[in-house]
Amino acid sequence: MLSSALLPYLIGLADLVLAAIASSHAILHKREVRAAIGWVGLIWLVPFGGALLYLILGVNRIRRRGTRIQEEITLLSDSRAAALPPPVDHQDLPAVTRSIGGVARAVGEVTQLPLLPGNRVDPLVCGDEAYPAMIAAIESASSTIMLQSYIFDVDRAGKEFIEALDRAHRRGVAVRVLIDGVGAAYSKPKATQVLRQRGVPVEEFMGQLVPWRMPYLNLRNHRKILVVDGRIGFTGGMNIREGTVLSLDSTYPVRDLHFRLEGPVVRHLAETFARDWVFASGEELFSPGWFPRLQMCGEAVARGVSDGPDDEFERLYNTFLAALSGADETVRIITPYFLPDNALLSALRTAVLRGVHVDVVLPLRSNLRVVGWAMSGQLDQVLDAGCHVWLSPEPFDHTKLILVDGSWVFFGSGNWDPRSYRLNFEFNVEVYDRELAERMEVFSAERIAASRPASLAELRDRHLALRLRDGVAWLFSPYL
Repeated sequence: MLSSALLPYLIGLADLVLAAIASSHAILHKREVRAAIGWVGLIWLVPFGGALLYLILGVNRIRRRGTRIQEEITLLSDSRAAALPPPVDHQDLPAVTRSIGGVARAVGEVTQLPLLPGNRVDPLVCGDEAYPAMIAAIESASSTIMLQSYIFDVDRAGKEFIEALDRAHRRGVAVRVLIDGVGAAYSKPKATQVLRQRGVPVEEFMGQLVPWRMPYLNLRNHRKILVVDGRIGFTGGMNIREGTVLSLDSTYPVRDLHFRLEGPVVRHLAETFARDWVFASGEELFSPGWFPRLQMCGEAVARGVSDGPDDEFERLYNTFLAALSGADETVRIITPYFLPDNALLSALRTAVLRGVHVDVVLPLRSNLRVVGWAMSGQLDQVLDAGCHVWLSPEPFDHTKLILVDGSWVFFGSGNWDPRSYRLNFEFNVEVYDRELAERMEVFSAERIAASRPASLAELRDRHLALRLRDGVAWLFSPYL
């Protein structure tokens, strides 16, 4: 039996060995220096607890499995290429978008997906416009439905989706529903439970939240995708919850933006869902019913941009950088969470120095208090870079949109924070279309007109305690 005098030394030695192993892993595998320094500091300053937190939240265990699934999907995608129109080369984009053709080339390199012609893309503002269109598409389905959401609440809005999905399932449509494991827990009862009771095939994406059974707690699927009959798609920033329907006068109203898509680019939505579905369920969705031949039906050139911790190329992050470096005249960013790292701040500053007018629209009050503090703690750097920052009044603005030179539109689930471009599974779409860009320019101008400008003087005049609070929160931005 160990003596009581020897036990503290053995505990200390165990902590030393565990800390050395965990910090070595962080140094070797973290690609962002602040994240590596933060984890190493936490590991050594919090005995046992720091290493345990790193084990649960900091280790990416899914890249190998994700890479294998990606290879399988790519092979099948290649076999279906004949069902799509010939892709558009970045040099052949319409004249109005030729100034940012370099953006198209860069995004093509990081995604390895083609730019597809012949699409129609329609914006849908808030759940008031998006949900009726989505439910109408579900009601019209004749063969397949793919639905994926981070949050799916069983509330007034969610129940309408559940009923529509149930009706589709009972009339013989092949329905598959995928909800993130953390997002599913936002509602009691869970939508997954209600749908299973109805017999609708549904899965939770990495839904085990017990640490020893769920090693991916910090890696969430944030994508929002609906594909009906393989031909009609919806994506954007909108979860399924009643707060997004402003006419319902809910307790927590949220403004948001979604898009309805038709044409070849819907294939990119479907393939992203299929990859996530096989990851979560093991079922492969490769029949023609899921992936029909798609015809051109509009003028927009578009491409899906999926990103996640199973990917080496940081597609979302590099798309942000490419957009800022490719802009000639204007950049407009609307996002609920804005925590750019040094490289993105430098790209913003460089764009301003080149004469580009940069507008950033943020919520006046964040729905995530600590994230809001961190954003305030960094906002002086954004203003110092020469950006124009606008604070959008309540209700909380969850819109995610980027516009460049009145020609390039980028929308989806991704935010401007480390969680989105390094931890979450996200899906965005880039669109080269003058008509859509003009509509989104009007949309963003209206948001700016309703907002108030942020100023350095206002930030610096705040009480010292508030500035310290925000600065401390900003130190944790790699984990927020």
